[in-house]
Amino acid sequence: MNINNVLGRFDPLIEWLDDAQPDVVCLQELKAEQGRFPAEALEQMGYGAVWKGQRTWNGVAILARGMTPVLTRTALPGEPDPAQSRYIEAAVGGVLIGCLYLPNGNPIPGPKFDYKLAWFEALLVHARDLLATGAPVVLAGDYNVVPTEADIYPNHSYGGDALLRPESRAAFQRLLAQGWTDALRAAHPNAAPWTYWSYLRERWPRDKGLRIDHLLLSPDLADLLEDAGVDRWVRGLDGASDHAPAWISLADQ
Repeated sequence: MNINNVLGRFDPLIEWLDDAQPDVVCLQELKAEQGRFPAEALEQMGYGAVWKGQRTWNGVAILARGMTPVLTRTALPGEPDPAQSRYIEAAVGGVLIGCLYLPNGNPIPGPKFDYKLAWFEALLVHARDLLATGAPVVLAGDYNVVPTEADIYPNHSYGGDALLRPESRAAFQRLLAQGWTDALRAAHPNAAPWTYWSYLRERWPRDKGLRIDHLLLSPDLADLLEDAGVDRWVRGLDGASDHAPAWISLADQ
């Protein structure tokens, strides 16, 4: 889930953790430097954590209930801008979890969109290498890509946005073509739920949402997929992020 400031929105996070009791959580956009991540408070709730913070912007974390994730990476190989904290990877219960925050890319054209596409290329290389290991892998996070027009509200005004650009969508399709399964789409082939509602223009109360948070599964895990969804009620909490938690349920291996 894109928490959009883990300190400022800690209460909604705690409420969701207490209600949902997820085994593993991926957080993006922590907006907190490394030493300010609330690890002790999360540990009191039973969650171990690994994280990579960044002051003011970005930041990613992986939480695990009843254990501490085994950290394997704190950066995407080939990251175009190593100063930005956008990828972390850890093993939890025999599954490798990659938590990512892909660049937004706006405005376009310009260096931010160029960075988005360069980051995507680095992700494509690493994702291919992960599949080649044969390990069970989940790549979860805020991809900042609306894959198709079915993943955004009708008659929208996002036509020129980087989230919908043909280059962004093509990169996402190339990722899926490697053999990854889009869990939300697989579980809801006709109407995958929104994961994001802007704070602007009453888009939450009017349910004008987008699907930009994705959980991609390696082939062996795709075979274990039982269900997937979005806890949209979290978006309605006081002080909530503009993203709601997307989740998957896997059968025991």
